[in-house]
Amino acid sequence: NLLKFAKAKGFALPAFNCTTSSSCNAVLEAAAKLGMPAYIQFSEGGSAFFCGKGVPNDKKQASILGAVAGAHFVRNVAPAYGIPVLVHSDHCAKK
Repeated sequence: NLLKFAKAKGFALPAFNCTTSSSCNAVLEAAAKLGMPAYIQFSEGGSAFFCGKGVPNDKKQASILGAVAGAHFVRNVAPAYGIPVLVHSDHCAKK
């Protein structure tokens, strides 16, 4: 378990809220340069932005689509960076 490993080694594993593929790539690149795992999260608003501001979000459809798209993006791109990566797509407002 990655979180147990971090605790045992005495380092924090911050989660970075990403809103675009570019911000995901920045987190992955920085983590790879440091030789550390990455933790990427998607918030409700950030997920809607990831999906595209032209998609309606009155029923949270853009937020849901963006979180799924972001998670798929990270899952497919992360192996190229050669580091462990966690994705958290439940960082949303409770409304």
